[in-house]
Amino acid sequence: MSFAESVTVPTVGQKRLVVIGASGMVGGYAIRFALDNPAVNSVTSIGRKKLGISHPKLKEVLHQNFADCSALSDVLSGQDGAVFCLGTYTGSVSDAELHRITVDYTVEFSRVLRGSSPGAAFSFLSGNGADPTGRSRLAFARYKGEAENALLAAGFPHVYLFRPAYIYPVEPRNEPNFSYRLLRAAYPVFRVLFPNQVIRADDLAWAMVNVVVGHTEKGQEFVTGDLVLENRDIRALVKSRVVTERDNR
Repeated sequence: MSFAESVTVPTVGQKRLVVIGASGMVGGYAIRFALDNPAVNSVTSIGRKKLGISHPKLKEVLHQNFADCSALSDVLSGQDGAVFCLGTYTGSVSDAELHRITVDYTVEFSRVLRGSSPGAAFSFLSGNGADPTGRSRLAFARYKGEAENALLAAGFPHVYLFRPAYIYPVEPRNEPNFSYRLLRAAYPVFRVLFPNQVIRADDLAWAMVNVVVGHTEKGQEFVTGDLVLENRDIRALVKSRVVTERDNR
């Protein structure tokens, strides 16, 4: 069985999902895929601002202080999976704030989720080069690695660590800096020459939702334990989706 086949989404069943950071680029797509998924019967969005969308499956919870998620304990009770897309860009905040958002917020949210829904699966938006050893000279890599280690130690039955390379925005936006403007312009070339170094934001979001929805079917585990999904693994999941949709036509 291939990697992609091991996490195929079931077509039956009802799941309760929570999406964190749904106002962001990847989180915005994640909330859409979660709402559209027939195996999901409720989606809770937790963030600092309203999404401006309406859906019978959607419950929005506004929460300003992710350094303390204790107030979310009731909201997070009975959840089957979490898709955590909260983050920020390197250089857009101070080093202390980067650590706070990348590590402290992740650890605090996972603490409350684990207490309220110990059986939940956790899908985490990490990043290419994340360094669990803490030896990297790049703060982003060290902090993402630190967050990964904390999630793996939290006790969730399934933790999926997504490490995308360059995430292509798909929809027009104001790029955070010159480097991202350059990467967006070069994406058509990179997609052909270096396909395992790029991923579309919508494809990444679909994969993050896919694993937490599809990690079980009829009580049997598709995937045992935890997974680190590098860019090529994410692309493999997306490819399996395209093949499945084509075969089902």
